[in-house]
Amino acid sequence: MNQTAIKQLATAVIETELEAISGLLNRIDDQFLKACEIMLSCKGRVIVIGMGKSGHIGNKIAATLASTGTPAFFVHPAEASHGDLGMITTEDVLLIISSSGETHEVNQILPQLLRLGTRSVAMTGKPDSTLARHADVHINVSVSKEACPLGLAPTSSTTAALVMGDALAISLLESRGFTREDFAQSHPAGQLGRRLLLHVKEIMHKGEEGIPKVAETAMLTDGILEMTGKRLGMVAVVDAQNHILGVYTDGDLRRNLEFGQNPASTPIVELMHKNPVTIRRNDLAVNALNKMQKHRIQGLLVVDRNQQLVGALNFQDLLQAGVV
Repeated sequence: MNQTAIKQLATAVIETELEAISGLLNRIDDQFLKACEIMLSCKGRVIVIGMGKSGHIGNKIAATLASTGTPAFFVHPAEASHGDLGMITTEDVLLIISSSGETHEVNQILPQLLRLGTRSVAMTGKPDSTLARHADVHINVSVSKEACPLGLAPTSSTTAALVMGDALAISLLESRGFTREDFAQSHPAGQLGRRLLLHVKEIMHKGEEGIPKVAETAMLTDGILEMTGKRLGMVAVVDAQNHILGVYTDGDLRRNLEFGQNPASTPIVELMHKNPVTIRRNDLAVNALNKMQKHRIQGLLVVDRNQQLVGALNFQDLLQAGVV
C-alpha cells in the first residue's frame, strides 16, 4: 500500500468536490428562486424522484425537506411505472433528480406526469436534456468532472445535487419561519427534541416520597437520614409554608465530618447554604443542565411561581432522560 499515493488521491477527490460545490454559487439564480416559490405554494407534498445514485441523494433530500417544514417523500421511478404513480396528485410538486437528464426510468414516466399536470422542478447537469426542457423549472447542478479518476462513478455530481438540495431545504425553512421548536416536534426521539420539548416537571422528583426536605428545626442527623433515603445527594431546608431556606448536600456532609461536626447536636440551619440555586418546574430540562454546569452543582431544587418547593432533580435524572 502506497500511503503517499493514497493521501494524494484522497486530497484530489476532496479538492475536486470542493470545486464542484463552489460552482453552485452562481446557480442561485432566478430558476432557484422560482423553484422555492413553487415548493412554498405547494398544497400537497414535494415528491422527490431519482434513479440509482441520484435516487439515494433524492431519499436524503426528501428526508431533509420533511424534517425542516416541507412535507416530502421519495418515489422510486421504476416502482412509479408499476403503480406508485398513484401516490402523486395534482397538488404535489415534483423534484426530479438526474445528472444526465436522460435517465430512462425517469423519462419513461415523464409523459404521465405531464398529463397529470403536477408542477415540476428538475435538477440535472444538462440544461438541454429532455428532463430539463419539460420541467417547469430547471436547476443546473453540472460539474466539470467527477472525482472518480475513471470519470465514471457519480461523485462530484451527487455531491453537487445533495448540496443544492440542502440549499433548497434551508431556504424553504427560513421562508416558512420554521423554528427550533418546530424541528423538535418532528424529532421527539432525538437529543435535540428532548432538549427542546422536555420540561423539568416531567422528570423531577415530587411529593413527600420524592422530595428530600426537612424542617428548619431539624438537626443535621435528620438531614443526613433524609438525604440518604431520597438519594439525590441533597436535602432542602424549608419553613412551615414550604419555602426554601437553604440546601445541604453530601459534599457539605463530607466537609463537616472532616471538621468534627456532631450531627446529633448541630442544627442543619447552621450549616446549610442559604439562597440556593433553584429552577421553575415549567422550565426546559436543558435549562436545568445549563444551571448545573454554570454553578458546578449536581442537583437543583424546583419551585413554583410562589417560590414554594415542588420538586428536586439531579444530574443523573438529566442523564437518564437523554438531555445530556
